Amino acid sequence: MTGPTTAPVICIVGARPNYMKMAPIMRAFAAHSPRIPTLLVHTGQHYDAAMNDRLFTDLELPRADVNLEVGSASHAVQTAEVMKRFEPVMDAHGARAVLVVGDVNSTLACALVAAKRHVPVIHVEAGLRSGDRRMPEEINRVLTDQMSDVLYTTERSAHDNLAREGIDPERALFVGNVMIDTLIANRHKAVAPEQLLAQAGLDPHRIADGFGVVTLHRPSNVDDAAMLRRLIETLHTVSRKLPLIFALHPRTRKNIEAHGLSSLLEAPGFLILPPQGYLEMLGLMAGARLVLTDSGGIQEETTALGVPCLTMRESTERPITVTEGTNTIVAGDPQAILDGVDAVLAGGGKGRRIPEGWDGRAAERIAAHLAGWLAAREAPSAAGVPA
Repeated sequence: MTGPTTAPVICIVGARPNYMKMAPIMRAFAAHSPRIPTLLVHTGQHYDAAMNDRLFTDLELPRADVNLEVGSASHAVQTAEVMKRFEPVMDAHGARAVLVVGDVNSTLACALVAAKRHVPVIHVEAGLRSGDRRMPEEINRVLTDQMSDVLYTTERSAHDNLAREGIDPERALFVGNVMIDTLIANRHKAVAPEQLLAQAGLDPHRIADGFGVVTLHRPSNVDDAAMLRRLIETLHTVSRKLPLIFALHPRTRKNIEAHGLSSLLEAPGFLILPPQGYLEMLGLMAGARLVLTDSGGIQEETTALGVPCLTMRESTERPITVTEGTNTIVAGDPQAILDGVDAVLAGGGKGRRIPEGWDGRAAERIAAHLAGWLAAREAPSAAGVPA
């Protein structure tokens, strides 16, 4: 196995949101002097080959050095499979540290393997909490943070969450939001909504007076027949006030068809698109009058873009998007959704303030700190003193 100072920092990506977080980190590590050697491991948790290729190209992310090709499964099976396939990678390449981002199953699985092998775990986007333990992502966040040696946070409130869970404050550092690094770096490359519609055979003139964007994919919203019906019927009502571009997730489409709701999406106010790449979604969000979503990352991106966001969830792990940003939690309440839409269309909605550290340089701060932290940690070993 490679020695500790020459071994790479193994960087993990698994699902789509990870790519947007890892791209600026990899660039910052490569640009740091001295360069921080890395090994990029793609677990294959998100297994749409075409979408993966598109994201790597759009974000100028280096091709993965290793692909575990795990694919889809239940949470337990997927987590176990990532662990089984990741451990031999550590055997083959060594690891100076394992860096994980966000809250997907791959994040928890690789952190577990590293922690059990006494390899430092670095968690980017640490300390975020929704307070809802029914969300698999919440379990992943809590457990990953408990195992992490260095916890990089995107907002100050995360430190309060970590302190309540008994995590040493010295392990956590506020650096800002790497998702916004990616947004700022790619804003000029965003694809125009009119171009997207034309490519899909839809009339771009339908959005000449403005439009909204919809994404909907969380199991709590789309797997429950009553909740899904309530949301689709409410969105149908919204579409009579404002055309809605709906980037339809395969899981959502399947359940809409299974529950006999497809006819509601045939209304003239809906423009249905398949899942979009990063640059396409960035263009849609930037051009929208409002966004209706149950996505975590979109809450952050709309805040950075200054676009009103109505989040169809009971809670958010990103409270700064509500307290300082453009986000409003409307849950699955039809009246709250309609009131929120009406407020935006009437010229209301929330004011915009860019949160602290959302300046496009979060990854640079991570690279600078981590290089020093690793050097300090390895110094006793280098001097022949037991670490």
